[in-house]
Order: sequence, then structure tokens, then C-alpha cells
Amino acid sequence: MWNLLKNAWKVVEVRKKLLYTFMILVIIRFGSVLPVPGVNTGYFASLFSNLSGTDAFGWFNAMTGGSFEDLSIFALSITPYITSSIIMQLLTIAIPKLEELQKDGEEGRKKIAEYTRYVTVALALLESTAMAIGFGGKGLLYNFNAASVIVCIVTMTAGSALLMWFGERINDNGIGNGISIVLLFNILSSLPDDLGSIYNTFVRNDNIAVAVVMAIIVIACISALFVFTIVLNDAKRIIPVQYSRKMQGRRQVGGAGSNIPLKVNTAGVMPVIFASSIMSIPSMISQFVTVDYSTAAGKFLMIMSSGYWCRREYPWTNIGLVIYLALIIAFAYFYTSISFNPLEVANNMKKSGGFIPGLRPGRQTSDYLSKILTYIVFIGAVGLCVVAVVPIIASGIFGLGRLSFTGTSLIIITSVVIETLKSLESQLLVRNYKGFLND
Repeated sequence: MWNLLKNAWKVVEVRKKLLYTFMILVIIRFGSVLPVPGVNTGYFASLFSNLSGTDAFGWFNAMTGGSFEDLSIFALSITPYITSSIIMQLLTIAIPKLEELQKDGEEGRKKIAEYTRYVTVALALLESTAMAIGFGGKGLLYNFNAASVIVCIVTMTAGSALLMWFGERINDNGIGNGISIVLLFNILSSLPDDLGSIYNTFVRNDNIAVAVVMAIIVIACISALFVFTIVLNDAKRIIPVQYSRKMQGRRQVGGAGSNIPLKVNTAGVMPVIFASSIMSIPSMISQFVTVDYSTAAGKFLMIMSSGYWCRREYPWTNIGLVIYLALIIAFAYFYTSISFNPLEVANNMKKSGGFIPGLRPGRQTSDYLSKILTYIVFIGAVGLCVVAVVPIIASGIFGLGRLSFTGTSLIIITSVVIETLKSLESQLLVRNYKGFLND
């Protein structure tokens, strides 16, 4: 990796892109500490401390790099954009007109991107309105009146739209996917607090020998989880494809071999995000009402909150963990089904004269791809479950408290870093530089 960065710095054009990306991230970090006018910046921090067993907002706060807890102008971060992208992706499957736009090349994708921006602003407006009105009278706003509510709504909506614009500028003038890099930067900014919590729980000890041994064990466990996540993101099943020869004029063309790389983790981090969102809905709703945790409703909320899972004093809450893992597996199959269509792939191969050796083009090829997908998606889903559940188990058993570093964060970190390195190396390959991925 260091060779890649060293070689990148030698190229003036790439160096400018790196500096541009870095400056955008610095601006974002400054904006993350600028409070929204008229709000009590300690309101959510106090709310989180009083709700130690409830993590409804924990993942959201991690995605914003702590901006949500501090109520900065970037409190909503790019979560509205992520949600709108998911919505548009699902609508593309359901609405034929959007599906046609997606297949209409660059112009169609630009149109869908424009719709995504509109949905992003609408979602940011909706979320900021709910926060300003729902929490405004409970201490979020110093003066709960129409003027302060409007200022809060406009500021947070504009902040979310500005972050979306920053992400697009990184796409155009920087390195990598802008939205992913902003999200990665936010997650990494929350890691020091998590590492401090891990240090105080495991490593900090009066006996130096014990502290050193525990530090080695913790580093080894974290490294192993990172390696496992990287392997999970890169693992794929290669399906060989052969193209038949055909005559064009007096020459025979075609006959070349190719392949279809089916990723084991086809759905990426989406199943974990979907499952986490579903599980957090009851806890989020409960923040607007008073709940007695000794009642059936309160126990249901404890089951649905990962803050109570794997805790020895509440063994029955592990029912929620089982539901969570089942949702991850279900959403892995669901998201794969809408993002990869075996019948469409088989038909496109047939039209191009391609076939899988030993199989007839068309339906037989489609059935084979579906069968292979069923196996590898299950393997990928189980891998996602492992990555998602290890931080939860560690937090519950050892009492680490509310961590921002979750399985979702880990998957995002590894996938974005690998994606950015590949993007950087692709720009260097044309200049005959050897980068990190080819070492």
C-alpha cells in the first residue's frame, strides 16, 4: 500500500486528486463540529447515556461520525442519500420506466441520479422535521417556537445536501467513490473512542505482562476479523463461458473463452443494513413515548435491541439475535435476487453466442446459475452473520458498552478501502507504475 501511495504522489495529476479529496474531507470535519443554531448540543449525548441498553441511534451516530450526537450542521450526514439510493434501486425493479432508464446508458443513469438527489432532499427534510418537532419540545431546542424549528430543519437539510454535493465533487475531481469515502471518513472518526473502550476493558492492567498478553490477543482477534472480512468481500465463484465461432465476411470471429465472476458476498453490506434498520424501528419509536421495561412491551424492546444481546443477566433477549441473523440471511437472498437475474444473464449469453461448457444455452444455463447462486449466497450470508455478530458478542459478554465499531462498519471500511485502492491503482497502471494490489 505504501508503494502505491508513494507512486501516486509522484504523478502530478493523481497528487492533485488526492489533495482535493483530502481538503474536502477536512472541510467536512470542520462542519461536523459546527452546531445547528439554537439547539442544545448535549441533548442527544445525555439521551444516549440514559439509554445505555438501547442502541437505536448508535449505528446512525457512527455513520455521521458523531455529528448526530453533537447536533452539528452535518447531523444527518449522507444517510438520506444512502436510503434514497436503496429506494431508487428497489423502484427500478418495480417500475418499468425506471428500469428502461437504467438500461438507457449514460443518459438514463444521469436521470436516475437526478431523481436520487430529489429523494435525498425530501428524506433529509422529513428526518430533520421529525427531529425538530419530535425532540424540540423535550430539550433539543432552547426556544421551541416556529422560527427555531424552521432554522433547525433548513440547516440540517442543507447540510445533508451539501455532503451529497461534496461526494459528487470527489467523484468528479478526486479519488474513488465520493459518497463511500465520506461514509468511511465518518466511521473512522468514531474509532478512537471505541479503541479507548477496548483498551480500558481488556488491556489496561496493573500487571504489565498481563496487559501485553491481552493487547496481543486483542490485536490478533481484530486482525483476524479484518482478514476474514476482506476474504469475504473478494471471494467469488468463476463460471467459465465459451463463445462459438461465427463467420463475418470471409473471416471466422469469436471462439474466445471468458467467465462470469459470481461474488460470494453478492449483496455486500446491504443485508446487514436492512436487518439493523428493521430491528431498530421499535426502539426508535419508543423514544417518543414512555416505556416500562418490566412490561411485555418493554421486554419486546429489549429483545429487539442489540444492546441487551449476549448479556448474562438477560439470556432471553438472545431471541432478538436469532431474529437478526435470520433477517440477514433472508435479505441476502432478497437483495441478490433483485441485483442479479440468472434468466437475463443466460439470455444475453445466448444472444452473444456464449454458453457454459456442458450446458445448453437458455433455460438450462439459467437453472444452473440459480443453483450456484443459492449455494454461494448462503455462504456469503453466513459470513456476514459472523462479521456482524462478533462485535455484538464481545460487547455483550465483556460489557464494552455502546460501540460505534460494528460488523456493518467493518464491512464498509474494508470494501471502501479496497475499492479506493483499486481506483487509485487503475489510474497508475496507465503510467506503468506497480501498485499495492499487484505486489
